[in-house]
Amino acid sequence: MDETLASGHVRCFGDDINTDYIVPSHRKKMSIDPDVLKRYIFEDIRDGFFENLGERTILVAGKNFGCGSAMEIAVTVLQRAGVGAIIAQSFARTFKRNAINNGLLLCEASVGDVAEDSEARIACGQQETVIHLGDCTLSCKPMPDFLLGIFREGGLIPYLLKHDGFKVA
Repeated sequence: MDETLASGHVRCFGDDINTDYIVPSHRKKMSIDPDVLKRYIFEDIRDGFFENLGERTILVAGKNFGCGSAMEIAVTVLQRAGVGAIIAQSFARTFKRNAINNGLLLCEASVGDVAEDSEARIACGQQETVIHLGDCTLSCKPMPDFLLGIFREGGLIPYLLKHDGFKVA
Protein backbone atom coordinates (compact mmCIF):
# COMPACT_ATOMS: atom_id res chain seq x y z
CA MET A 1 0.00 0.00 0.00
CA ASP A 2 1.34 3.42 -0.95
CA GLU A 3 1.83 6.06 1.73
CA THR A 4 0.47 9.44 0.64
CA LEU A 5 3.14 12.07 1.28
CA ALA A 6 1.19 15.05 -0.10
CA SER A 7 -1.94 15.79 -2.08
CA GLY A 8 -3.69 18.87 -3.34
CA HIS A 9 -4.65 21.13 -6.20
CA VAL A 10 -1.95 21.93 -8.74
CA ARG A 11 -0.69 25.44 -9.42
CA CYS A 12 1.61 25.65 -12.45
CA PHE A 13 4.71 27.74 -13.07
CA GLY A 14 7.47 27.76 -15.65
CA ASP A 15 11.26 27.76 -15.41
CA ASP A 16 13.51 29.88 -13.19
CA ILE A 17 11.05 30.76 -10.43
CA ASN A 18 13.16 33.10 -8.31
CA THR A 19 12.90 33.36 -4.51
CA ASP A 20 12.07 37.04 -5.02
CA TYR A 21 8.99 35.92 -6.97
CA ILE A 22 8.00 33.70 -4.07
CA VAL A 23 8.42 36.49 -1.49
CA PRO A 24 8.80 39.94 -3.08
CA SER A 25 11.81 41.84 -1.73
CA HIS A 26 9.85 44.96 -0.88
CA ARG A 27 7.51 42.92 1.35
CA LYS A 28 10.39 41.56 3.46
CA LYS A 29 11.11 45.14 4.55
CA MET A 30 7.77 45.29 6.38
CA SER A 31 7.97 41.89 8.11
CA ILE A 32 9.79 38.59 8.25
CA ASP A 33 6.81 36.77 9.76
CA PRO A 34 5.76 33.96 7.37
CA ASP A 35 2.13 34.32 8.49
CA VAL A 36 2.17 37.94 7.31
CA LEU A 37 4.22 37.36 4.15
CA LYS A 38 2.20 34.39 2.90
CA ARG A 39 -0.47 36.80 1.64
CA TYR A 40 2.03 38.18 -0.88
CA ILE A 41 3.50 35.03 -2.43
CA PHE A 42 4.01 35.33 -6.17
CA GLU A 43 2.24 38.71 -6.25
CA ASP A 44 4.78 40.17 -8.70
CA ILE A 45 4.15 37.45 -11.29
CA ARG A 46 0.61 36.29 -10.45
CA ASP A 47 -1.50 38.91 -8.72
CA GLY A 48 -4.04 37.46 -6.26
CA PHE A 49 -2.30 34.09 -6.08
CA PHE A 50 -2.75 33.66 -2.32
CA GLU A 51 -6.45 34.53 -2.39
CA ASN A 52 -7.06 31.72 -4.88
CA LEU A 53 -5.25 28.99 -2.97
CA GLY A 54 -7.13 26.10 -1.47
CA GLU A 55 -6.17 24.38 1.77
CA ARG A 56 -3.76 21.98 0.05
CA THR A 57 -1.58 23.01 -2.86
CA ILE A 58 1.12 21.31 -4.90
CA LEU A 59 3.24 23.55 -7.10
CA VAL A 60 4.40 22.22 -10.46
CA ALA A 61 7.24 23.97 -12.26
CA GLY A 62 10.00 23.56 -14.81
CA LYS A 63 13.73 23.93 -14.31
CA ASN A 64 15.62 25.77 -11.57
CA PHE A 65 12.77 26.39 -9.10
CA GLY A 66 13.91 28.55 -6.17
CA CYS A 67 16.86 30.20 -7.88
CA GLY A 68 18.10 33.56 -6.63
CA SER A 69 18.97 34.46 -3.09
CA ALA A 70 19.27 31.78 -0.42
CA MET A 71 16.29 32.89 1.66
CA GLU A 72 14.93 30.27 4.02
CA ILE A 73 11.78 32.37 4.34
CA ALA A 74 10.88 31.49 0.74
CA VAL A 75 10.30 27.91 1.93
CA THR A 76 8.57 28.70 5.22
CA VAL A 77 6.20 31.18 3.60
CA LEU A 78 5.13 28.57 1.05
CA GLN A 79 4.50 26.07 3.84
CA ARG A 80 2.42 28.55 5.83
CA ALA A 81 0.40 29.31 2.69
CA GLY A 82 -0.56 25.62 2.41
CA VAL A 83 1.96 24.35 -0.15
CA GLY A 84 2.60 20.72 0.76
CA ALA A 85 5.00 19.84 -2.05
CA ILE A 86 6.69 21.12 -5.17
CA ILE A 87 7.22 19.06 -8.29
CA ALA A 88 9.82 20.50 -10.65
CA GLN A 89 12.29 19.34 -13.24
CA SER A 90 15.09 20.77 -11.07
CA PHE A 91 15.62 22.94 -7.99
CA ALA A 92 18.22 25.53 -7.08
CA ARG A 93 20.67 23.98 -4.63
CA THR A 94 20.12 26.39 -1.73
CA PHE A 95 16.34 26.27 -2.08
CA LYS A 96 16.49 22.47 -2.01
CA ARG A 97 18.60 22.49 1.15
CA ASN A 98 16.25 24.96 2.85
CA ALA A 99 13.26 22.81 1.85
CA ILE A 100 14.86 19.68 3.32
CA ASN A 101 15.74 21.52 6.54
CA ASN A 102 12.13 22.69 6.91
CA GLY A 103 10.38 19.51 5.79
CA LEU A 104 8.92 20.73 2.49
CA LEU A 105 8.62 17.83 0.05
CA LEU A 106 10.39 18.36 -3.28
CA CYS A 107 10.02 15.91 -6.15
CA GLU A 108 12.18 16.07 -9.24
CA ALA A 109 10.25 15.02 -12.32
CA SER A 110 9.40 16.32 -15.75
CA VAL A 111 5.62 16.48 -15.80
CA GLY A 112 4.93 18.00 -19.22
CA ASP A 113 1.60 19.77 -19.64
CA VAL A 114 -0.46 19.77 -16.46
CA ALA A 115 -3.82 21.45 -16.05
CA GLU A 116 -4.00 24.23 -13.49
CA ASP A 117 -6.15 23.19 -10.51
CA SER A 118 -5.99 19.48 -11.33
CA GLU A 119 -5.61 17.05 -8.44
CA ALA A 120 -2.22 15.60 -7.59
CA ARG A 121 -1.03 13.01 -5.10
CA ILE A 122 2.53 12.10 -4.25
CA ALA A 123 2.89 8.62 -2.81
CA CYS A 124 5.77 6.54 -1.54
CA GLY A 125 5.64 2.89 -2.54
CA GLN A 126 8.02 0.10 -1.63
CA GLN A 127 10.45 0.84 -4.45
CA GLU A 128 9.82 4.42 -5.54
CA THR A 129 8.03 7.70 -5.03
CA VAL A 130 5.31 8.27 -7.60
CA ILE A 131 3.27 11.27 -8.66
CA HIS A 132 -0.38 10.82 -9.62
CA LEU A 133 -1.64 13.67 -11.82
CA GLY A 134 -5.15 12.94 -12.95
CA ASP A 135 -4.92 9.78 -15.08
CA CYS A 136 -1.13 10.02 -15.37
CA THR A 137 1.36 8.34 -13.03
CA LEU A 138 5.01 9.45 -13.04
CA SER A 139 8.08 8.31 -11.19
CA CYS A 140 10.15 11.01 -9.63
CA LYS A 141 13.88 11.04 -9.09
CA PRO A 142 14.62 8.54 -6.29
CA MET A 143 14.84 9.97 -2.78
CA PRO A 144 17.08 8.37 -0.16
CA ASP A 145 15.24 6.96 2.85
CA PHE A 146 16.90 9.43 5.22
CA LEU A 147 15.52 12.37 3.18
CA LEU A 148 12.04 10.89 3.32
CA GLY A 149 12.58 10.45 7.06
CA ILE A 150 13.47 14.13 7.44
CA PHE A 151 10.32 15.07 5.53
CA ARG A 152 8.13 12.74 7.60
CA GLU A 153 9.48 14.23 10.84
CA GLY A 154 8.77 17.80 9.69
CA GLY A 155 12.34 18.88 8.97
CA LEU A 156 15.95 18.38 9.96
CA ILE A 157 15.76 19.62 13.58
CA PRO A 158 12.76 17.44 14.52
CA TYR A 159 14.45 14.50 12.79
CA LEU A 160 17.70 14.96 14.70
CA LEU A 161 15.89 15.39 18.02
CA LYS A 162 13.85 12.23 17.51
CA HIS A 163 16.71 10.11 16.21
CA ASP A 164 19.55 11.44 18.37
CA GLY A 165 21.44 12.65 15.33
CA PHE A 166 21.95 10.85 12.04
CA LYS A 167 21.98 7.08 12.06
CA VAL A 168 23.86 5.65 9.12
CA ALA A 169 22.92 2.11 8.11
